[in-house]
Amino acid sequence: MFNVSNFFGTVAFLLSCVGLVPQIWKSFKTKSTEDISTLMLINYLVCSVCWIIYGCYVKSHPVIWSNVAMLVTSFISIVQKYYYDRKARRI
Repeated sequence: MFNVSNFFGTVAFLLSCVGLVPQIWKSFKTKSTEDISTLMLINYLVCSVCWIIYGCYVKSHPVIWSNVAMLVTSFISIVQKYYYDRKARRI
């Protein structure tokens, strides 16, 4: 039987998992993160941590796992930002 809340939960989970992947790929290919806001990336990271904590309290696996994926992609983006910006300053 079709469950609307499960459908939208699944869609949200999948979209959260791939949310920053195109940006990570573009940064990797161009070796540049100049136009990416550090504050935005930190915001994504903090929001993901808060959602994970919330998901644990309400025992919602989709909330937890989609935000774990977002936490990982946010962390990768922050590392890229730090690495490529430092590299650009040395040139």
